Amino acid sequence: MSSYQKRSKNELAARVAQDIFDGAYVNLGIGQPTLVGNYIPADREVVLQSENGILGMGPAPAQGQEDYDLINAGKQPVTLLAGGSFFHHADSFAMMRGGHLDICVLGAFQVSATGDLANWSTGEPGAIPAVGGAMDLAVGAKATWVMMDLLTKTGECKVVSACSYPLTGLGCVKRIYTDLCTLECTPSGLRLVDTVDGLSHAELERIVGLPIAAPAAAVAA
Repeated sequence: MSSYQKRSKNELAARVAQDIFDGAYVNLGIGQPTLVGNYIPADREVVLQSENGILGMGPAPAQGQEDYDLINAGKQPVTLLAGGSFFHHADSFAMMRGGHLDICVLGAFQVSATGDLANWSTGEPGAIPAVGGAMDLAVGAKATWVMMDLLTKTGECKVVSACSYPLTGLGCVKRIYTDLCTLECTPSGLRLVDTVDGLSHAELERIVGLPIAAPAAAVAA
């Protein structure tokens, strides 16, 4: 019997932050990805961008210190680091579309094994009517990472062979960070980066229902 503990949302945010390199320009999407900004290592300079026109965000403000004139794209109050700036929405989208972001971290409803992304609509009545800036980020950033729970509330895996929901972008996702594992998307399918303690490779493949190649280091060895 496998015995493993899922990563909490904060543990998952810390896991994503661990892989963001020094000097990176990063967009954190609405929802879970915004937590990543709270876990950037203190010795690492990472410049956070928000779609609504902010560059140089810091961690979330302390309770009682919120300034609702300074919010991110999800309407959450944020802080601004020394040297940070805010600017027109059009300039922000030019930054996103022009390849000036090193990484974007987005949530998702589904990701295919080869990196197709579906993160804006499930097609249900009352769903979000348009894709918004997600498609600009997904194809404009040099690397698109997804941060999400591996399974839906009803137990279905969000990593699939082919997305059934409306697509945001094709072959754009490089990495998937979840509460159970970290996966790479490659043209030939999924590759394992890591799992939580106690979760075997074989058990993860059973949960996902797709083949997952061994980590690159293990292949090289």
